[in-house]
Amino acid sequence: MSLRFIVIGLIVLAGLALPFAAAAQETAAVAVSSGDVEVMSGGQAYVSYLAAPADGGPYPAVVLIHSFNGLEEGYRTMTDLLAAEGFVVLAVGWQTFERSPSDAVVRQLLDDSAAFLSARPDVDAARIGLTGFCAGGRYTMLLLPQMDVFAAGVAWYGFPYSGDTQAANLAADLDAPMLMIHGTNDQPSPIGDIYRYAGALADAGAYFELKVYQGEPHGFMLSNGQLREDEIARDAFDEMVRFFRRKL
Repeated sequence: MSLRFIVIGLIVLAGLALPFAAAAQETAAVAVSSGDVEVMSGGQAYVSYLAAPADGGPYPAVVLIHSFNGLEEGYRTMTDLLAAEGFVVLAVGWQTFERSPSDAVVRQLLDDSAAFLSARPDVDAARIGLTGFCAGGRYTMLLLPQMDVFAAGVAWYGFPYSGDTQAANLAADLDAPMLMIHGTNDQPSPIGDIYRYAGALADAGAYFELKVYQGEPHGFMLSNGQLREDEIARDAFDEMVRFFRRKL
């Protein structure tokens, strides 16, 4: 595995992060270093996006898996905001070469992404989390039970009963804590499937938390590719931040 920065910039999130993240306690500006990076996996360079606190550390880290719609601007914004909360965040561009890569390709890419983060001096390699949205939510549900490198996960509107290998069939293998965030009006991934999956996790003795938002559709954190900034989106983001702070 090799690492190469393409573009790195310094941004200040005083006006952006604080109104959005209601859980933020600091009122001072937070400097974040961010930009595109390449993550090498399977001999290919996956163009991804990295954001980190500009100084200090080591910090916990998070690998973020975007939705099937690609690494939209809203995910970059969310990556910056999460970095401003004290995490080193890698939004991995898993669709760089294929729109629908195999589960094996994605798993290897996530393993290499974790190694990418672990190699950084500002990362505590024992505290790496995984979060994903839509297809990324499925990958979080599917791979968190299989990859010990991730200490906790947050699955946003995932698909526990989709794919050649269903995440629900691995409920008994889930050792890391997982938070699921879902909307009741999710048509592609009905809330009933999430309740059924939660039952399977409970029967297996796996630790999970579930936050459900009344009336919210699939992919509710983004609108037209941009991060929503309303009360629901702020609350959901804060749920993720608090979970990672408790579990990483």
